[in-house]
Amino acid sequence: MAEAHQAVAFQFTVTPDGIDLRLSHQALSEIYLSGMRSWKKRIIRIKNSVISGVYPASPSSWLFVVIAILATMYTRSDPSMGLIAKIQEHLPVSQMSMQCQAVVSAVLFSTMLWLMLIFTMRLCLKQLLSYHRWMFEQHGKMSTTTKIWVALVRIFSGRKPLLYSYQGSLPNLPVPTIKDTVKRYLESVRPLMNDAEYERMTKLATEFEGSLGNRLQWYLKLKALWAANYVSDWWEEYVYLRGRSPIMVNSNYYGMDFLYVTPTPIQAARAGNCIHSLFLYRRKLNKEELKPWLLRSAVPCCSYQFEQMFDTCRIPGTLTDTVQHWQDSDYIVVYHKGRYFRLRVYQAGRLLSPREVEFQIQRILDDSTSPSKGEAKLGALTAGDRIPWARARAKYFSSGVNKRSLDCIERAAFFVTLDDDEHCMVGNDSAASLDRYAKSLLHGKCYDRWFDKSFSVVFFKNGKSGINAEHSWADAPVVAHVWEYMLATDSFQLGYTEEGHCKGEVDSSLPHPQKLNWDIVPECEEQISESLALAQALADDVDFHVFSFRDFGKGKIKKCRVSPDAFIQMALQLAYYRDRGTFCLTYEASMTRLFREGRTETVRSCTSESSAFVRAVENGEPEEVCRRLFRSASEKHQHLYRMAMTGGGIDRHLFCLYVVSKYLGVESPFLKEVLSQPWRLSTSQTPVQQVELFDMVNYSEYISCGGGFGPVADDGYGVSYMFLSENIINVHISCKHSCSSTDAHRFGDQIRKALHDLLKLLSLSPEESNKKEESRAEVKKEK
Repeated sequence: MAEAHQAVAFQFTVTPDGIDLRLSHQALSEIYLSGMRSWKKRIIRIKNSVISGVYPASPSSWLFVVIAILATMYTRSDPSMGLIAKIQEHLPVSQMSMQCQAVVSAVLFSTMLWLMLIFTMRLCLKQLLSYHRWMFEQHGKMSTTTKIWVALVRIFSGRKPLLYSYQGSLPNLPVPTIKDTVKRYLESVRPLMNDAEYERMTKLATEFEGSLGNRLQWYLKLKALWAANYVSDWWEEYVYLRGRSPIMVNSNYYGMDFLYVTPTPIQAARAGNCIHSLFLYRRKLNKEELKPWLLRSAVPCCSYQFEQMFDTCRIPGTLTDTVQHWQDSDYIVVYHKGRYFRLRVYQAGRLLSPREVEFQIQRILDDSTSPSKGEAKLGALTAGDRIPWARARAKYFSSGVNKRSLDCIERAAFFVTLDDDEHCMVGNDSAASLDRYAKSLLHGKCYDRWFDKSFSVVFFKNGKSGINAEHSWADAPVVAHVWEYMLATDSFQLGYTEEGHCKGEVDSSLPHPQKLNWDIVPECEEQISESLALAQALADDVDFHVFSFRDFGKGKIKKCRVSPDAFIQMALQLAYYRDRGTFCLTYEASMTRLFREGRTETVRSCTSESSAFVRAVENGEPEEVCRRLFRSASEKHQHLYRMAMTGGGIDRHLFCLYVVSKYLGVESPFLKEVLSQPWRLSTSQTPVQQVELFDMVNYSEYISCGGGFGPVADDGYGVSYMFLSENIINVHISCKHSCSSTDAHRFGDQIRKALHDLLKLLSLSPEESNKKEESRAEVKKEK
């Protein structure tokens, strides 16, 4: 019980001679250092709040304004046009000398002038960031208006912004008009309906637009006037937190390790470097030293989702869940062989070195303690339905040792699993091994992850790693950002010894990781078993296929003068048609982070243009016709993507109108039908955000395999793809075994074939190739 004694600052016993106090100097030192660390963090937060609060100005600019105003006063000129004198008249202190009162008045006037300048600069920047025409201009051809706009944005953006500096200057998400949304919706469903169905839907839409729609729109505009974002809070609550089905597979998503490299085969060493890297990232996050994400190196994106990355957990409720965020925890919780351990990563006020974290992880791996009764599969509660978990939490975990242990897990910085399995891409069995790897990260054994934590990091026995993330608090690009940082820091900055261990020395006096205790009653064990059975059935039903397409990548696609994303989306439309013989409602995730608190919007990739192109290819139309239709379809897709990013999407607007209708207690046949249509093809691109962290020239094998998610519809596919360097496309496909018409491997084969067919189609014909060579020759002659 050494850990228990170390947690007590002092002990005392009553004797005939009086009270004998025995102080623990180590515990008191820990308390002092912990308090100092906490106060330092508070001071840093206050400082950053001030810096971000006055951005795009700087705190030092206040002194400049004060000095400038005082200097003009000594030249007997009055830049305030009498305001300084007015302030002086109303000063409550009369004991000051006239000169002192004049100085105080000048300082007050300077401060007000400085604040007005900040407000004006921020308002100007907000107006500038509301301009989105630059996104619709042809790549490489910037108009004069956009060039002037870029220059003004850079002038008003100030210097050295912190992570949250732009938050107050970002524009609010605009509410589209009912007319535009209905028009775009009808346009999007035209290729999916026959004439009779389309005529019926058009009638419903027209009725909605002319009556109920305007009433609902009024409430939505009212919300948009005072809310930072009229979508995000409802999206988080109704799409994620109010869902009562399991979040495992249905909501949570995963990210993979390097594809071809394992930095060390030692499980504890890999965990040591990676855990240390994640806390380095948290330190940069707390200090707001992470750079804001800028599009075209000028346009900032919203960073509010980063706030709940660490020390966050989803708490189950009977009606709705909540997301709880705590102050910085100095520990993580580690799961191994059915036991939960609390591992402190700070000692005497300092972050443990990677070698020390490895040492502590190895202690957990070597610990032979058996799990408590009911402890081994306790995590299954987070994998099952939400209502039974909420009831069990309230009944069995609201007091005593169970509450203390559960609080420890929920308040931890993040969750770690030391998995006994081994996963990697294995030689001739590479496809199947990647599929098993993906399934393990998505659901594991259904009880060896804590699916409610903001994210859980998994370390396999052979040194491979992965991440499983809860979806309600943030979207995949935010999790990908920390994952990229961890992978790069682990391999390129921290590194390993020749034996594969972490570098550095170890303080052998570190206290042992503390095993959490539980008192699980038989009734609770019964609930755990029921949740596990439900989760296991869900996990077993998932069919996964992951492959790395290396025949070509975005390099060749760009040479065809096509957007890589549009190219992939057209390939998916062609592959789906070949697989199912029909078209379907297709979801592609797009971000709306150009607006304050923006999250995602839907790009409806199945359009009349894409359907015409697919039919032309399948009907054997001439290549020229197919090529022309492809260009039209890809341009349409790019237009829809840009519209979604700039607030012109339709699905979030329709969703919010539906929420308002529910609040008002009115039924809309149009909205009910729109919101009930299934997304049988749900797709998402995972972008590489921090390219500067990786050296793809000298270390091209250090590439991540990206990540994926479960299928959205029971009879549909979930597809995630990632462009790596210029020649690789990683694809993750999911569906359900229970649906006889879907097969992840079959669909993967169709995607490969579609990619090859599209590249072949877009390759230049001999005539076009000759024209291109002639134009190049003419340019050379002119030079």
